[in-house]
Amino acid sequence: MLELRERDFQAFFNAPLHAYGPGSPFVSVFDSDLKRFLDNRRNPLLRDSGALTFFTAQRDGRPVGRLTAHVHNASNGRHGWNRSYFGYFDCADDPEAATLLLNAAESWGRDRGHDEIWGNFNLTAMAPIGVVTEGFEHPPYSDQLWNPPHIPKLLARAGYAREFPMAQFEVRLSAVDPDAILGPEHRALLSDPSFQWGRVEARGLDRVLPELCDAFNDGFERNPMFVPLTHEEFMFQAKDLTWVIDPRISSVVRQRNEVVGTLLCIPDLNPLLRKCRSRMGPLTLPRLLLYRRRCRRAVVIIQAVRQRLQNRGLAAVMIHHILKALREAGYETLGVTWISDENIPS
Repeated sequence: MLELRERDFQAFFNAPLHAYGPGSPFVSVFDSDLKRFLDNRRNPLLRDSGALTFFTAQRDGRPVGRLTAHVHNASNGRHGWNRSYFGYFDCADDPEAATLLLNAAESWGRDRGHDEIWGNFNLTAMAPIGVVTEGFEHPPYSDQLWNPPHIPKLLARAGYAREFPMAQFEVRLSAVDPDAILGPEHRALLSDPSFQWGRVEARGLDRVLPELCDAFNDGFERNPMFVPLTHEEFMFQAKDLTWVIDPRISSVVRQRNEVVGTLLCIPDLNPLLRKCRSRMGPLTLPRLLLYRRRCRRAVVIIQAVRQRLQNRGLAAVMIHHILKALREAGYETLGVTWISDENIPS
């Protein structure tokens, strides 16, 4: 028997494990983080400019699929759309369950007056988005999505079409020469006294996060689907960064005391999440601190340059700094989250 349930968090959290099996590359965020992301009262994105519910499909009492149905009013207002969204779509190779879930999200949006639905958004374009259509054999990094090959087939069967192609990347650091990136124009930037090159430190992070948010918003202003983050939204997403950050693999550029560029990497937490089954417990924090010292995979989570300085080589200099720092710190690979296929400079 197939049953649709709404707002059953435990079933929602467990659904991918039942759908894909314990040996799949799928990794969930911590259960506590997922719960606060989906909380309409705690998540400022939902409290101030959106609404959300979530569904699970249960077959014979066992969760075999899930998704969110939500709306981002700020996105609709900024871009002139009338869209609702689905996200966190994970499902067994079960067309009946997939149809039940997608119909629920479509009805939810239709009942609120929206005329189209897009997905997969977890929960906006500034969070993990998309559906993996190739490269299924590669385990994802933090902030990257993974799904098995049957997911795009289930979506196509339900009438969904591909849109906005993009890619995730992995860089093997031993194959990269950081010095090859620098040309005369980049060395001129390094010697320009108006720029100060620094790092993101865990101490005092709360004070610098609003500055990083402002630089990020400015740098992404003209990107497709972008909606500026409020300081509260940015802080909400970066809540636990102090426990994760490795200052060695970060770069912040200031010009006359204003943050004009940032490139922030963190150790890839997915191997740790897999070991603790994405559940926060009393031993999680000590294990995190130990794991951080041994981690050999890192991932880019923020990269931005203010518009007035774009195409000047600032990003290349930051990449040079980061690549050298990653190799010196013993990291072996770097993951890069989604970049649109049309974004040739990135």
